Amino acid sequence: MDCQAEVNCGLHLVIQTSSLPEKNKVEFRLNKETSSFPGRLLQHDLERNYSSRQGDHINLVSSSMPSFPILQRSSEEKILYSDRLTLERQKLTVCPIIDGEEHLRLLNFQHNFITRIQNISNLQRLIFLDLYDNQIEEISGLSTLRSLRVLLLGKNRIKKISNLENLKSLDVLDLHGNQITKIENVNHLCDLRVLNLARNLLSHVDNLNGLDSLTELNLRHNQITFVRDVDNLPCLQRLFLSFNNISTFESVCCLADSTSLSDITFDGNPIAQESWYKHTILQNMMQLRQLDMKRITEEERRMASVVAKKEEEKKRESHKQSLLKEKKRLTINNVARNWDLQQNRITNIAANQERKDSDSQDNSQNDGGTISAFPEETGSLDSGLTSALQGLSVTDTHLVEVDGDTLSLYGSGALECLDRNWSVQTAGMVTTVSFTFIEFDEIVQVLPKLKIKFPNSLHLKFKETNLIMLQQFNALAQLRRVDQLTVDPQGNPVVSFTLWKYYVLFRLSHFSMQKINGTEVTQNDMIMAERLFGILAHVASSELPQYRLISILGDARKKQFRYLLETKGKKPGIASEENNDSKRLVGENTNRATLNYTTRDFYNEKLEEIKEKKKFCKMYIEDLVKEATEINMKNEALQKLWPQMFIELVRDAVIEIRNKNSYMKLCLQQITDQK
Repeated sequence: MDCQAEVNCGLHLVIQTSSLPEKNKVEFRLNKETSSFPGRLLQHDLERNYSSRQGDHINLVSSSMPSFPILQRSSEEKILYSDRLTLERQKLTVCPIIDGEEHLRLLNFQHNFITRIQNISNLQRLIFLDLYDNQIEEISGLSTLRSLRVLLLGKNRIKKISNLENLKSLDVLDLHGNQITKIENVNHLCDLRVLNLARNLLSHVDNLNGLDSLTELNLRHNQITFVRDVDNLPCLQRLFLSFNNISTFESVCCLADSTSLSDITFDGNPIAQESWYKHTILQNMMQLRQLDMKRITEEERRMASVVAKKEEEKKRESHKQSLLKEKKRLTINNVARNWDLQQNRITNIAANQERKDSDSQDNSQNDGGTISAFPEETGSLDSGLTSALQGLSVTDTHLVEVDGDTLSLYGSGALECLDRNWSVQTAGMVTTVSFTFIEFDEIVQVLPKLKIKFPNSLHLKFKETNLIMLQQFNALAQLRRVDQLTVDPQGNPVVSFTLWKYYVLFRLSHFSMQKINGTEVTQNDMIMAERLFGILAHVASSELPQYRLISILGDARKKQFRYLLETKGKKPGIASEENNDSKRLVGENTNRATLNYTTRDFYNEKLEEIKEKKKFCKMYIEDLVKEATEINMKNEALQKLWPQMFIELVRDAVIEIRNKNSYMKLCLQQITDQK
């Protein structure tokens, strides 16, 4: 028995289950208001959906049978709503069987609980299918709907785009609010104009080839980090990428190659927070008319062009600096390699000489040397910089660099730079001079030039310079002034000596040194230095005759030494004003002035004389040690014998004076004998 009733809309729909008798028919009563076919389908915000109708009321007689319901309409209703059917908000869990409605063009199942697309394969004239806000997990059951042009599947549970192969006439595809992770199986939709994939789980955009008619692509609220293939869409006008994870323009650079894009959004992405964002987009995408839903003005384009030019100049300068930095690194590595080879050669020569001195038969030599690891920055370079470096010469054996107030010299060839015509401003600005991979003996030879060329240099740095003995620091006394000294342990064994800092403070005390290796010099340090080395300097200067001192000092120091001798004992201010340089060096007293340094070449020239001096010094020291040893032995023996000797002396004295008369006679007799 049918439940017949009339409603205000005049529409009478009857749905009966396929296996129920007549009395179990289910009757729907709907109002007259139905959704109209949307006049404009190219909407970037389809996730809102075009229809949100209210007012439908349904009287549903439930059935205990699990089969599909059947929908039937009267002839009057078919005439009134011949090409459309709306079944939204009906709490449907399945698609009903729609019998005798093959002429339908619009079908609306919005806001139900449908889990699978079924029972519509007979609607082959269907153009508009709306399944928004259901629980569909898979796209299926659409293969016969070849005329379908609008498919709305937003707000479902779809995880994969599939089974659209026969829908070649599709014009609008809305899949927003699903769980799709990849764009796929859409390349055959050559007539598709609108694709909505907002609020899914996409991490990248690609595989868009073949969508030749696509004009609008909505990708808002995903997890997209980069975009590809968009430049292959010839008709794309609107692209919405708001609220994703795009952080660099390089990740979307393909957009710059699109000739059709006129409207694009990036708001809500990290890239939109960058200061360069707007002018970079405008400069690279000149065809844009709107950015982030705002119209672009000509003034904005002009400003973007100006800023882009400045950025390009800055980029070129940065590229140039990177190139120079890499060239510096390669040159320093080359200098380090040559230094290690040189040090290995020197080591081999010394080893061979030692073998000859010991008459050893083993003449084998070490070959090659490991290249020292110089702590320079390394890392991956971009392709442009790499190609620029391909023609970079790395055969340079030295490097000269002025950075702020520091002059850095790498390799012995860099010492020749001191002969340049330095500008007064640059030379006066240099306060720190750094020597790296240079023999200290070679540095000593240019110290006079350094004093003249860079009069304000107060801080000297030495790294890999073969500082191996304290005597070498004597050479620094000829400079004008030194406030700070930095000796890196790398390549300078002298730093391993416990007292090297105190020796420097003693020998260069006339400079009033402030820091050594970054540590402040205290008054206690100066006192300790004087205690440790003052007596040695005194012996060196006072125990030798004057002519011997002058010969030791050498020609370069004779004038200074004579001046020191002449001014000894004079009151301050009495000395002549003529010798200003010598007057400045009064602080370097005679004791310290005798502590001189001769370079290795000079040492080799006077090797025989030096050997004789060494032999003399050795014998002299041995005699002193022998005499001191004997004195010490005698002293120890005396300390042992003295108590017994003292007892015997006292006993003999007591015995002698025991008989007073006899003792007096004996004393008188001794006095008489002496006369």
